Amino acid sequence: MTVFGVSVYPDLSPMSEISEYLHLASKYGFTRVFSSMFSVEGTNEEIVDYFREFIKTAHECGMRVSLDVNTSFLTKLGQSYDNVSLFHEIGCDIIRLDGSYGVEKDIIMTQNPYGIQVEMNASSSGAKEIAYFKEHGVPEDRVLVCHNFYPQRYTGLKWNNFLETNRKLRPYGYRMAAFVSSNNENTHGVWDARDGLPTVERMRGLPIDLQVRIMLATGDVDDILIGNAYASEAEFQAIAEVMKPARPIEDSPIYKRLQAYGSDLSRFKECKRLKVIPEPDITEIERGNLFDLIPQADYGDSSEWIWRSRMGRMVNADRPIPPKHYDGETFPVGSVVVVNDNYRHYSGELQIVKIPIANDGQRNLIGRLAPGELMMLELINDGDLVEFMEYKPY
Repeated sequence: MTVFGVSVYPDLSPMSEISEYLHLASKYGFTRVFSSMFSVEGTNEEIVDYFREFIKTAHECGMRVSLDVNTSFLTKLGQSYDNVSLFHEIGCDIIRLDGSYGVEKDIIMTQNPYGIQVEMNASSSGAKEIAYFKEHGVPEDRVLVCHNFYPQRYTGLKWNNFLETNRKLRPYGYRMAAFVSSNNENTHGVWDARDGLPTVERMRGLPIDLQVRIMLATGDVDDILIGNAYASEAEFQAIAEVMKPARPIEDSPIYKRLQAYGSDLSRFKECKRLKVIPEPDITEIERGNLFDLIPQADYGDSSEWIWRSRMGRMVNADRPIPPKHYDGETFPVGSVVVVNDNYRHYSGELQIVKIPIANDGQRNLIGRLAPGELMMLELINDGDLVEFMEYKPY
């Protein structure tokens, strides 16, 4: 089950604002909150008082608290790998260890008597260290793995490196976390962050619900945290919308046809979701083929030029799709088209253009992928179930 979280900064915002924000996040099902402890200036007593009050507020909202620390900061607080009693006293649930003591000492920290989870830095901890934990019997409920976030524009992780790191760490079974970023005005975070706080650079500035869908589509991220504060309620609503369970397949017009084909209906559960901007002249039949048929899938026998779903052709074979005029000589990448009655055998088939294709009069343009959705399309593999959602700006 995916866990969602936010980040707050008690040294940068009054506790009243933080409390209001945590209550808002909780309303939308967020159950984790992250904060950077070692970036806060002040005496030990001031820092501890900050976070004691913050943790109390978070727990009142039903949220588990993760505090980011490093080894030198722990020394400053009089704590170490074999003594995290202060974190127990203030109610901390998760210690995110930004830098390692070394695997043997890190394991001792995971064995603390308070049940505080230790979250390792996925962006710097190697797979060998995580493998060592597994080989030495560290339970999955004692260790988490969490990527960094990056305040400075152009410094976030490379996309392929992010994927490769996750693929190496995933087999060990520890929950993986990563950061997405709010695009709300006047957000803040550590180190004077003004340009968002994502883990992956190419996600910076994308709509937040798209960032979430991309993270989920990788199949490797369990906990998704908003790195900067404060996300807007509209952003929370957008995340909630894309996280709604897929509509029951029994409600889909395609259900009986799949039954007739003897399909294994038990596999039709989670869908990857793509947002589409429909064309102004889209017909009701075309709209139904796009938005009402769930799930849709490309079974893998398509070319490199298109993503292809036969579902509309199977269900709506007797419904006319008259050809419509389109001025362009080609359909550009990201075009959403439906085969029309000029090629009657395939009429109703839905396609997404991945490489520009010629306009031969056999397809109607019915929509375009919303901005940024091509990155999502890259993560839809052959056989993956897809649900299309109508793009609405927020």
